[in-house]
Amino acid sequence: MNRRKFIRIASQALLGATLAPTLGRAAQPSDNRRLQFVFAQVKYRGGEWNPHPLAVTPLMEELMVRTSVEADPARREVNLTDRDLFNTPFLYLTGKYEFEPFSSDEIEILRRFLSYGGFMLIDDALGQQGYGFDKAVRREMQRVFPGNEFKRLPAGHAALRSYYLMRGIGGVRMVSPTLEGIGIGNSTPVIYCQNDLGGAWERDQVGKWTNACTPGGEPQRRDAFHLGINLILYAMTENYKDDLIHVPFIRKRLTK
Repeated sequence: MNRRKFIRIASQALLGATLAPTLGRAAQPSDNRRLQFVFAQVKYRGGEWNPHPLAVTPLMEELMVRTSVEADPARREVNLTDRDLFNTPFLYLTGKYEFEPFSSDEIEILRRFLSYGGFMLIDDALGQQGYGFDKAVRREMQRVFPGNEFKRLPAGHAALRSYYLMRGIGGVRMVSPTLEGIGIGNSTPVIYCQNDLGGAWERDQVGKWTNACTPGGEPQRRDAFHLGINLILYAMTENYKDDLIHVPFIRKRLTK
């Protein structure tokens, strides 16, 4: 389904959006909550598609506490050729090392997915520009959208204002202070972060953070969670910033 259809399903949950006082507190959904958001992570050949296997659940818990969006706390692992790929508007592609080229079928499917309303967050877990994962990502996205280069997202981009007013993007390390994106018309279906967001989200099985965030410490981790939530809401509807649901919240934040 595309973003427009997805937001119609999620609208009732968003109308009850509230803010949680602390980061990392798990949501307590009732048994009859209908799942409305699925975090789908792309599996690929070669490289390391799963550098932070415990990263997604903390983000989903934070999403449910902060926004009232209902979500599956566990990620869904998908291949680009899966029959149900188009049942979610959100894909997550991450890794550390260079991976094998996508097949021609995978390229065409991903092009259609992103052109018809889907969104993909790309997260570099290594953070070495022009090498490893970064090299493969730029190569493959040129195959998906020939001649459409990654460009730096401006500070006022909708993805940076869809819920939180972002002043920093966070991550385990600050390789870049800005995000990059690929635009199609007025939308940005691909957003790329090189700061290892997944590493900042990840907790171990006893609830401790797996990685320290440097050089900014816990404020840098907070920004990584806030950005993750923003990008999920942007994936659900690209014009979320115009929705009157959060105008009072945004105005309050602007006065602080």
